[in-house]
Amino acid sequence: MQVQARLLALFVLLLGTGAAAAESGRGDWSKVGVPANGPASVIGSPAAGCLKGAVALDEDEHAFQVLRPQRNRNWGHPATIRFVKELAQAAKGEGIAGPLLIGDLAQPRGGPMPVGHGSHQNGLDVDIWFRLPPKPLSRAEIEAPKPVSMVYGTEIDADHWTPAQARLLELAARAPQVDRIFVNPAIKQAMCRATPVGGDRDWLRKLRPWWGHDEHFHVRLACPADSPDCERQKPMPDGDGCGEELASWSSRPTWPAPSPKPHHQSRPLPEACAGLFRKG
Repeated sequence: MQVQARLLALFVLLLGTGAAAAESGRGDWSKVGVPANGPASVIGSPAAGCLKGAVALDEDEHAFQVLRPQRNRNWGHPATIRFVKELAQAAKGEGIAGPLLIGDLAQPRGGPMPVGHGSHQNGLDVDIWFRLPPKPLSRAEIEAPKPVSMVYGTEIDADHWTPAQARLLELAARAPQVDRIFVNPAIKQAMCRATPVGGDRDWLRKLRPWWGHDEHFHVRLACPADSPDCERQKPMPDGDGCGEELASWSSRPTWPAPSPKPHHQSRPLPEACAGLFRKG
């Protein structure tokens, strides 16, 4: 009887855990409009995670502007917010025309977005546009911004790609808290060609080729020290990534980017995320 009781208790526990994970994955996280109170903590991974103690990125018109604020996707871990502000100031200090245009970060408590991304769930991702406007955008332009592709076919579009975009990307990649940056393969190729052989090329390893990412680059920070429940990314291969790995993309259609589709969460979220979602 004791064995049966223990098995029954274990079954109930597993059932409850599964239900919590399922609830957090099914729920519409975009409807949760405020962050969860408490110390900042990243939970889970960029593709299956959530965020406690998120901070909003409020625009600084002279350094950066937050695009599509009506989406309420301008939240992140404090380290992510700091990174954006520091990058914007560094770019301004080098005379890079601005303000920087900042796309999606995360929702107030992270979690899956209904459309546009499979990642951006745990507060460590941020999209930064390559478009560098000579002056701040109007409110109407901010709410419905027009992206500019840096790629045509399989090559850089020389009409739009300039040393300013290249330098901005390098500044981001050299930041020690950055784990990796997703860019169109043509942009990775351009950066590989422009960086002298024999010099410091280690930062190029952080530039990871991926479909789309011709209008913006997608920065992902490493797990911060205050977040033991953050799932670390797999280590990247050694080297600068400019050889066979990059060449393998030459036969793949990477531009134009496909239209965004509704996101279907394939991985269950950590149990702790269900608790954050239920708090409303």
